Amino acid sequence: MHSSFMPPRQVKIGDAAAFAGSTPRAIRHYHEIGLLPEPERGGDDRRRYGYEDMIRLLWIRKMADAGIALDDIRDAFTTGTASAGAASAGADSGEGIEGILERLEETLAEQEAEMRRQRTAVQRMRTEGSRMGLLSDLVTERLKSLPEGSLRQADLDSLLVTERIFGPLGAAVQATRFVVLATHPTLREDSDRIDDAEEALDDSVAVDDPRVAQVAVERHAFESALQAVIEESGLGKDDDDLFDAWDTLHPATADDGEGEADLSSGRRKADSMSVLEATGKMPYDFSPARLRCMELAEELSARDSPAT
Repeated sequence: MHSSFMPPRQVKIGDAAAFAGSTPRAIRHYHEIGLLPEPERGGDDRRRYGYEDMIRLLWIRKMADAGIALDDIRDAFTTGTASAGAASAGADSGEGIEGILERLEETLAEQEAEMRRQRTAVQRMRTEGSRMGLLSDLVTERLKSLPEGSLRQADLDSLLVTERIFGPLGAAVQATRFVVLATHPTLREDSDRIDDAEEALDDSVAVDDPRVAQVAVERHAFESALQAVIEESGLGKDDDDLFDAWDTLHPATADDGEGEADLSSGRRKADSMSVLEATGKMPYDFSPARLRCMELAEELSARDSPAT
């Protein structure tokens, strides 16, 4: 018994889209970018799609589902072909698509690495029970031995900003500071006291007020004591080892600036800025008196540093 069904010789855009698993809007876009030649319209001014058109649509859908960009699919169809008829064979041409697939594989590998990074961050966050897990591996590794609850949210906030400006290496070095503060209550008390004194240097305090110089002296003395504990505890050597390991994995390039190459090289290239640019975009509500206090403290530190 023979079937009386006769397949259509051509179909309208809606039927073509439904069969290919696409949409009429997508097919119109293919026409606009030259990915799919636009067929002639019938007497009703509607597009009609034949067998070769459907073959092209099916290959487009398969390649798009594989993650190949539409522009690359178009290139794959047109490379090395001399006619529209030969173009459909071009989709299966190794010469035209090999480079595209190589780039796609590299992109997918990058995406997989990013997915692993994100999954690791989420797992760390669940393990740590705080936002610390969202910081880089270098930073969380430095902090993992701290007693629960010894790290303050303000500490994490500071590390977040440092990581954005100086990259993971800079934040990992700063983490040493918070390790000491978290494990030395006396130093933490001194730090809080001096922080409060600096915050008290608001806009109502003149730059030449005696309190400005006094707080600077206290800040310098505290930083010296903190650095002494870092060195005595062996954390200073750990920082040196961290720098050495980083330099081995990330050798400096000729484009690295002298003042920022060591730390800022840890930033991700996609959103990198110079240290100066990044610092200029982070707002700090510091009064002139407080800024002057910071300058004086830096001058005291420079005076104590051995000449090089």
